[in-house]
Amino acid sequence: MDGSSLRAVGWARSLPLNSEVKAARDWAREHLQTLGWASRSPETVDAILLTVSELVTNAYTHAHSDAQLIMTWDNRCLHIAVHDASSALPSPRPPSTERDGGRGMFLVDALADTWETRPCPHGKTVTACFRPPEETGPGPHRDGARTER
Repeated sequence: MDGSSLRAVGWARSLPLNSEVKAARDWAREHLQTLGWASRSPETVDAILLTVSELVTNAYTHAHSDAQLIMTWDNRCLHIAVHDASSALPSPRPPSTERDGGRGMFLVDALADTWETRPCPHGKTVTACFRPPEETGPGPHRDGARTER
């Protein structure tokens, strides 16, 4: 530790199964504006919003459950976490012309700086990390996640 205190800000929203994924994106966009990322790094904001869409869609489609979306900014990384009621852990699959869907985690893997899954007593949480553009670069990863864009 360098002696400085960690300061973080976070937001949480529960998204019932009958909610539209657009509601999650709109909610996330509103909070990203408070961080000033929309003007400094619109491409990162686009990547974050696509990740929110994919993770919430996975909760609805594969877990058949509500989604809890949590965004946390700790001055180093913006963490996008989605919890659902399924214990099945996701993994990236390469695109295929033989099946519909299945590209969500492949996209998250390509967009996020890092990502991880954690099993919980009542489901799982998938968390993707986005560093500010000036800090983007190789770093530690989990669950086979890519660390470079």
